[in-house]
Amino acid sequence: MDRDEILAVDREMLWHPYTQMKDFEAIDPLVVERGEGVFLYDIDGRRYYDTISSWWCNLHGHSNPRVNEAISRQLAMLEHVHFAGTTHRPAAELVKRLSRYLPPQLRRFFFSDNGSTAIEVAMKMSVQFWHLSGKGAKCRFISLERGYHGDTIGTMSLGGVPDFSGPFACLKQDSFKLPAPYCYRCPAGQERSDCDVECLAPLDGILERHGREVAAVVLEPMLMGAGGMLTYPAEYLRRLVNKARSAGVHVIFDEIATGFGRTGKMFALEHAGVVPDFLCLSKGLTAGYLPIALTVTTEEVFEAFYADYSEGKTFFHGHTFTGSLLGCAAGIASLEIFESDRVLETLPEKVEALQTGARELLEFDIVGDVRGIGMVAAFELVENREEKRPFPAAIRAGWQLYLKGLSEGLILRPLGDVNYLLLPLCVTVEQIGDILERVKRVMADFRPC
Repeated sequence: MDRDEILAVDREMLWHPYTQMKDFEAIDPLVVERGEGVFLYDIDGRRYYDTISSWWCNLHGHSNPRVNEAISRQLAMLEHVHFAGTTHRPAAELVKRLSRYLPPQLRRFFFSDNGSTAIEVAMKMSVQFWHLSGKGAKCRFISLERGYHGDTIGTMSLGGVPDFSGPFACLKQDSFKLPAPYCYRCPAGQERSDCDVECLAPLDGILERHGREVAAVVLEPMLMGAGGMLTYPAEYLRRLVNKARSAGVHVIFDEIATGFGRTGKMFALEHAGVVPDFLCLSKGLTAGYLPIALTVTTEEVFEAFYADYSEGKTFFHGHTFTGSLLGCAAGIASLEIFESDRVLETLPEKVEALQTGARELLEFDIVGDVRGIGMVAAFELVENREEKRPFPAAIRAGWQLYLKGLSEGLILRPLGDVNYLLLPLCVTVEQIGDILERVKRVMADFRPC
């Protein structure tokens, strides 16, 4: 198929995620042909920096030869086998390698298919744990406004981004919501320089009134992705975990986007020195190659389910591609790259280049805030910086910037009016500098209208 035929079929037959398809009446979607390292190439040979890691999952670059080879080796042996009554070397090796990076309390690994299902698994495990413990009333959840944990019915019930659930509200379970720790627009009216995480105060009231109903608190540690790349202090995380534990409530960390080096550490929980009851992983688990996920939990949770089959304690949950051989092979290769290339040791220099360079975007008066952590930097566009007034939603300032960025070889897919860089870990300091210079050129004469 040539470019025109691909686009014709796309318009006539395909339906893209998170996309108003009418947009493609005025513009063409990017027809991506191949990838290499931090770059994507369209069908006409034009090169683009993949500045969002292809939806936050690519770690070691596109078409990485070591990951490619690992998948090919496994494919030549066996492509798929059910995981209910069998096991295999790739699954065992992956979790053994991964456990070296995790707190020792997290030692039981349950495979699923993607980030949403990893969260659903944790939710169901938590509820069933309390049921088996004689506390069946604990079946509700606490989550954060502006939080995002997936698009399945259960995870939508946790989500706090209205556009992602709108007409599906009737399908959702009601969860308790905490204000988002949105430091730029603090819900408690504080300044980041002297705040004492007052935005966490409502948790006390919820736990006091409803603690006996709550199974778990669910949140993205240190960085809230789809809610606007919101970063918040480690003290918030520490206090939240302590309050939940004191109330006898589980803690579920959604590290689907923050895991595997994104925040400068292997896992974001390390910034606060805390351990959740459940840790959910996907995206970077296979270096962005294949859709598998893990829900990792404690021996205490596992033991509650361990009994004779007749006792009715089995965890009835599974997916056809649970324990995917090819996904596990990719995950093993990714962890081998972390070790052989000392990936985590290379990050501080890159993080410094990204975060320091991104702050220079404040020279543009339509940038209200620059925030970031690790290999993630975001800038929020505003109509009036002094008042922190956003652009009218109809203008779609972030989308306009994305379209303009394509001419500079940048993929700056926005979250509303927040554009961001979430870079593959293999990016070089020189490439980071080049990306930031290109962003500045895009911003130089950019005026949303």
